[in-house]
Amino acid sequence: MKTALTELLHIEYPIIQGGMAWVAEHNLAAAVSNAGGLGIVAAANAPVEVVRDEIRKTKELTDKPFGVNIMLLSPHAEEIARLVVEEKVPVVTTGAGNPGPYMKQWKEAGIIVIPVVASVALAKLMQRAGADAVVAEGCESGGHIGETTTMALVPQVADAVQIPVIAAGGIGDGRGLAAAMMLGADGVQMGTRFLVSRECVIHDNYKKKVLKASDIDTAVTGRSTGHPVRQLRNRMTRQYLEMEKEGKSFEELELLTLGSLRKAVMDGDVEQGSMMSGQIAGMVKKEQTCQEILDEIMAEAKTLFGEASKWEK
Repeated sequence: MKTALTELLHIEYPIIQGGMAWVAEHNLAAAVSNAGGLGIVAAANAPVEVVRDEIRKTKELTDKPFGVNIMLLSPHAEEIARLVVEEKVPVVTTGAGNPGPYMKQWKEAGIIVIPVVASVALAKLMQRAGADAVVAEGCESGGHIGETTTMALVPQVADAVQIPVIAAGGIGDGRGLAAAMMLGADGVQMGTRFLVSRECVIHDNYKKKVLKASDIDTAVTGRSTGHPVRQLRNRMTRQYLEMEKEGKSFEELELLTLGSLRKAVMDGDVEQGSMMSGQIAGMVKKEQTCQEILDEIMAEAKTLFGEASKWEK
């Protein structure tokens, strides 16, 4: 399938893997790239030495394009911004901030820059700053979220900018890809579906919780602090939401979640850990390789596109 996104990134399928902190490391990124999509290594809050090692390990596992996600609020963001230039990383996705200060050095190095946005205004700002594409992420996604749904956000962003738009949030199969394309997107970004890929290194307890999840098994914490996060419900989310109702301070709430993502990913703590997951967790019922996931999604989408004429008279 050729779209503006596959042409821009030189990939086979218009599918990007989300830059999930503590999850998106070299094994997963390389597997997605080798399968025809664009794998992403998440820099998160990691120091530059750790990210450099992840980049080089990814290069050892694939000769296909891949990217690095830079969380711009990280204390190491400036160093990571220079690192991707030094390591000749082909693609950078960004979140939690404005990549404007780094855009010039990235563009001069030939890096494709794709910020994640949650509003039309931010998409327009990123286009003016020189972004090559944007990820329009709806609130159905896992992790940190905005307020607008994917169904409402994507067509409005697509109408507002001339660069490729990548839909994210609530997408986990060929139906989601087909729907995103109909909304005006040139491709999709997925995270939750890849959590249960065989190449994903998260703890098996976390994977099992995703596989067993239903459509109503995610909760959003942090709305009162202005930093909403979607994750699977557990003891920690129940405690957090109760504390929010009681009007606990930001500091008290932060203390509850300190290190909680690492607890889930590395230690398999499914009660006090933060199991970030999108609302499509209820659709994910089997563990597959990244190649199987991408091939299945593309086959489903192509079938749907082929059947679209049945609504015509």
